[in-house]
Amino acid sequence: MGFFGFVALCETTAKKEVSTLARQWHRRKDSAGGKTDFYKKIMSINIPFKTSIIMKNFMDENFLLQTETAQELYHNHAAKMPIIDYHCHLIPQMVADDHKFKSLTEIWLGGDHYKWRAMRTNGVDERYCTGKDTTDWEKFEKWAETVPYTMRNPLYHWTHLELKTAFGIDKILSPKTAREIYEECNAKLALPEYSARGMMRRYHVEVVCTTDDPVDSLEYHIKTRESSFEIKMLPTWRPDKAMAVEVPADFRAYVEKLGEVSGISISTFDDMIAALRKRHEFFAEQGCKLSDHGIEEFYAEDYTDAEIKAIFNKVYGGTQLTQEEILKFKSAMLVVFGEMDWETGWTQQFHYGAIRNNNSKMFKLLGPDTGFDSIGEFTTAKAMAKYLDRLNSNGKLTKTILYNLNPCANEVIATMLGNFQDGTIPGKIQFGSGWWFLDQKDGMEKQMNALSVLGLLSRFVGMLTDSRSFLSYPRHEYFRRTLCNLVGRDVENGEIPYSEIDRVRQMIEDISYYNAKNFFQF
Repeated sequence: MGFFGFVALCETTAKKEVSTLARQWHRRKDSAGGKTDFYKKIMSINIPFKTSIIMKNFMDENFLLQTETAQELYHNHAAKMPIIDYHCHLIPQMVADDHKFKSLTEIWLGGDHYKWRAMRTNGVDERYCTGKDTTDWEKFEKWAETVPYTMRNPLYHWTHLELKTAFGIDKILSPKTAREIYEECNAKLALPEYSARGMMRRYHVEVVCTTDDPVDSLEYHIKTRESSFEIKMLPTWRPDKAMAVEVPADFRAYVEKLGEVSGISISTFDDMIAALRKRHEFFAEQGCKLSDHGIEEFYAEDYTDAEIKAIFNKVYGGTQLTQEEILKFKSAMLVVFGEMDWETGWTQQFHYGAIRNNNSKMFKLLGPDTGFDSIGEFTTAKAMAKYLDRLNSNGKLTKTILYNLNPCANEVIATMLGNFQDGTIPGKIQFGSGWWFLDQKDGMEKQMNALSVLGLLSRFVGMLTDSRSFLSYPRHEYFRRTLCNLVGRDVENGEIPYSEIDRVRQMIEDISYYNAKNFFQF
C-alpha cells in the first residue's frame, strides 16, 4: 500500500504519525524485514482503523470486490438487478401454500446434500444429517460444529452470506454462537415476511423456473398463478424418465403413468411420443419456456425408426436391453425432445457429466440426491457435436444451454458454441454457468474466463441457483460479485478501456438480468 493509502485510513489526530512512517516506507526498499518493521510500528499507533490498514474485514460490503471499479460495477449496477432464477429445484407446493418454516434447520439443512457431505466428512453421524430420531436443534448444532472446518470451501461463504442477507446476522457461525443464531433466526422465521413467498420477495426475485416431470400435474403452478402472486413460477420440462430404459419394469411403470395423465393408451413407441407431445403442449400452456436434461453424456448413435420401435417393444415387454440398444434409444429420444422444443420455441438445457448414487448402500437407505454423486469422466465432444449437428442439419436446433460438470470440458464447450451460432438470436447456444460442484468462485471464474476467451461473455445469460432452498438466492449475489471483480480488474489493468465504462456497466446489468429476460422471453 502506498503513502496516501495509509494516511486516508486514519483519523486526523493520527495522520501526522502515520504520515512520517509512510514516508519512511515510501523511501525504503520493499524488503521482508522492512515490511515487518513497518507493520509493527503501524500497529503500535492508537488508530481505530489500524486493522483495516493491514487486512479487509470478512464479508463487508466490498466482499470479493478487489478494485474500486469492481465495487462501482457491483453496487451501482449488478446489485440493483432483479433475480431471474431460470433453473432451480424448489418444491412448487411450498410456493403455492406460502410455506411457513418451523425452524432454521428446515429451511437451511433440509435436503441440502452440500451440507450433508461436509458434515459426513467432518465425522458427523448420519442421524444428524438425514435421521428421523434427532431434533432440529441437534442437527443444527452439528452443522455449527462443522462450519469452522469449511474454511476455503464455498459453504463457508454461502453460510455467512445467507445469514447476513436473509436474517441480518453478521456473527460467525460456530459452536459458541450456534444457540444465539438459531434462536434469532427461528424468531424471524415465525414472522409473515419470512415465509416461502416472503423470502422470494426479500431477494427481489422476478421469475423462478422449477424442474418438473412430464407426468406432473403442475397444480401448484396453476394455484400460484391464480393466487395473483406477483413473482412468476414457471415449470421446466425434465423428461429424463422417458428415456431411462435401463430397468424395464421401472420404464414400463413410468410409461403407464404417462398414459394415465395424458389420456392416451400406450402400447407402441408412436403412442408414447403422442402422449409426450400432449404433455409438452400442456406445459407450454402453463408458461413453460425451458426443458432440461440430466444426462451422463451426450447420446448420438445412428439408428432407424424401425430399430427404435423394436427396442421400445422389447423393453416395454420387460426384456433387458443391450448397451447398444440403450444408447440408440436415448439418442432417438434426445432428438425427439429437441424437435419438440424447437417447435415450441423453448430453450433446451443439458446438465451432463455427473455420476450419481455411487454409494449403493446409502442409495438403498436414502434414495437419490442425498450427497453421493460426483464428477464423471466422459469423452463427449464428438457426440455433443453430432447431436447438435443432427438437429441443425434438419433446421430444428432450438436455443440451447450446455452445462459441464468436469472443468476440463470448459474450453470444449466454449468452442462448441461457435459451431452452431446462426445469427438469428444473440448467444443462441450458451455456455451455462458453473454447475453443482463448480458453482463457486473458482469454478465460476474459470467458466467465465473460458467463455470470454473463446466466445462472447457479453451475451452470457448468467447465474441460477440450481437449489431446493429458499435461502440460496445469495448465490446470484456471489456470482455477480465475482463477475464484477473479473471485469473491474481488467478495466483497472488497462485491458478494457475506461472510456468504454458505460458499455461495461451495461454488460454487467445484461449478464445479471437483461440477457436472461430477453433470451427466455419472460
